[in-house]
Amino acid sequence: MFALCLLPFAWLLRGAILSVMGTNVLGANPAETLIRATGDWTLRFLCITLTVTPLRKMLKQPMLARFRRMLGLFTFFYGCLHFLCYSWLDMGLVWSDIVRDIAKRPFILVGTSALLLMTPLAATSFNRAIKALGPARWQALHRAVYAVVLLGLLHFFWMRSAKSNYAEVSVYAAIIALLLGWRVVGWARNRVGLRGRAQAGA
Repeated sequence: MFALCLLPFAWLLRGAILSVMGTNVLGANPAETLIRATGDWTLRFLCITLTVTPLRKMLKQPMLARFRRMLGLFTFFYGCLHFLCYSWLDMGLVWSDIVRDIAKRPFILVGTSALLLMTPLAATSFNRAIKALGPARWQALHRAVYAVVLLGLLHFFWMRSAKSNYAEVSVYAAIIALLLGWRVVGWARNRVGLRGRAQAGA
């Protein structure tokens, strides 16, 4: 699983190296390809991470849960790569220009906000953090992933809307709606079940 998660990075790294050497495998604009591809993989890994729990429950395979944390960390990894590619290849690592650009362009502000929200999730993705925070507070903190995926989708939508290209946006929106809808239905059923048990006990 770890090796599979690294395959997109290996492919992009190979493409970047070949482009520097003069073999153009990343298209006419390699910098734009790297920025877009790392962003795409961040959103894909967000969706994959959110798919783990529904699959685990539907397939009755508790062992799948052990991959969720690693997938979440790879989401953060590709998000950091996306920001690095933008900061380096698009803005030349001129931080004053980067800050002004983030403030000026809403879709970049939204994407940066999503990355900042992911940072505490990645920083607390280990067992000691769970013990230090307590399971309830840890779970509450990591529910921020739902805000992250919505911000990521909005970032992707605004970026694609510049070229009136909504086909991919629609696919990701449908997947995310399905994943979040499954959770809302489960939450509603739990509430109904708790209320019924409380009434029965009374």
